[in-house]
Amino acid sequence: MAAQVDAMDRNILAQLQEDASQSLDEIARKTGSSKTPVWNRIKKLRAAGVIRQDTVVLDPEKLGLEACFFVLIRTSEHESDWQEKFLQALQARPEVLEAHRLAGDIDYILKVRVANARAYDVFYQALISEVRIFNVTALLSMEEIKSTTALPL
Repeated sequence: MAAQVDAMDRNILAQLQEDASQSLDEIARKTGSSKTPVWNRIKKLRAAGVIRQDTVVLDPEKLGLEACFFVLIRTSEHESDWQEKFLQALQARPEVLEAHRLAGDIDYILKVRVANARAYDVFYQALISEVRIFNVTALLSMEEIKSTTALPL
């Protein structure tokens, strides 16, 4: 269920998405408000779960993680025990940045960030040793054209 968010909340959220390290004074100035109401709204948005966490965005290539793979997974197993084991395996792997269960021919898609193809193979071998998977297709991203964590407000 969507939280009640008004235009001022959206303005504050847009500022936080752009740069969460801004001071309350800066956010208040940019949104045409004052510090205390901005702080109260941010607390309200946190309490409602709209703001889940504060974090930083790192440059993966500068950290030696130059390869991004999209991994398409098909499984012939859909029992809850298998799903639980699969989800635990994904949660334990820091290389998995995103995991989605899909409708259609592919059951899951993973976004995996590693140093290179050899590192991907280490990830792949470990995953298939932990969980039975019917079919895996790995797609190497040649170029990241757009990447953002900012939601459209």
